[in-house]
Amino acid sequence: MTPDNRIIESVPNFSEGRNKEVIDAIARAIASVEGVKLLHVDMGYAAHRTVITFAGPPQAVVEGAFQGAKTAGQLIDMRLHHGTHPRIGATDVLPLVPIKGITLEECAKLAQDLARRMAHEEGIPCYCYEAAALRPAFRNLAVCRAGEYEALPQKLAQPELQPDIMPDDLSRVPQVGCSVVGARPYLIAVNFNLNTKDVRLAKAIAAQVRQKGSDGRPDALKTVKAIGWYIDEYGIAQVSTNLTDISVTPLHTAFEAVSRQAQAHGLQVTGTEIIGLVPKQVLIEAGHHFMGSTEAGASTSDDEAIRTAVQAMHLDDLRPFHPQEKVIEYVLERQSQL
Repeated sequence: MTPDNRIIESVPNFSEGRNKEVIDAIARAIASVEGVKLLHVDMGYAAHRTVITFAGPPQAVVEGAFQGAKTAGQLIDMRLHHGTHPRIGATDVLPLVPIKGITLEECAKLAQDLARRMAHEEGIPCYCYEAAALRPAFRNLAVCRAGEYEALPQKLAQPELQPDIMPDDLSRVPQVGCSVVGARPYLIAVNFNLNTKDVRLAKAIAAQVRQKGSDGRPDALKTVKAIGWYIDEYGIAQVSTNLTDISVTPLHTAFEAVSRQAQAHGLQVTGTEIIGLVPKQVLIEAGHHFMGSTEAGASTSDDEAIRTAVQAMHLDDLRPFHPQEKVIEYVLERQSQL
């Protein structure tokens, strides 16, 4: 049989960030699938949420995603869940991301098939979002998640609001909630730390930088979603963003826009927290930007550019930032050597 050299990534978000035993069990279930490379596990106590990143051939990653969702549904009880991050189910959002040799459209078909399997075999209602959307109204993750877990009884009772794929038996919904499954380009989830505990200020800054509702605001960023929240774990407010198309709005552009808005409110961005992994080129481009020009950065090494990006955006503000553990190419290279 010809080996499958295509690579996709999955970055499911699970509604558990405090019980390491539960997360370890989910990670083991994912990694048990032959061909899957477990790349990163990012637990968040205050958000009560964990992002697990893994990659491999498409069928292996899809199977790993299913096994992770199955285990999460067995171990997480949404009736007991409270956290700062919006969520709708034990496996809250489950995207498939094309990395090499496969199109976004192919990933979308895989995601739709995965959603059907989760519904029919595990009793988990599923919305399909982004490139895998079955209804245009639910292409946006925020629309699928509207009202969060607590609104599910009302949404399940209204056909126009129901998840796209419904199980025959809804008995597990109170425990597992539902999931949002889809396919999307590479996304960076990044939080900007503020030197305040005032969540109102964080929300005000988020309103100025996110694309939604853009009405000529100077720092409104295309393809960027943003909310403000308070993180008890760190004792600070953050502007939490998703950069959904880094070719349109790169990381350093978002950092500078949030910094300008923070200054307008008498605050500072004290650091940047990247959730999960980041492509190497994102940090190299940021490093060159902060060096002053692409010409100035052209003669520097990748390592020097990355160091500059780490320093300029204070990526190590909350914890040490180790490129070997946070840059996807480095992690994949290390995994291939094991």
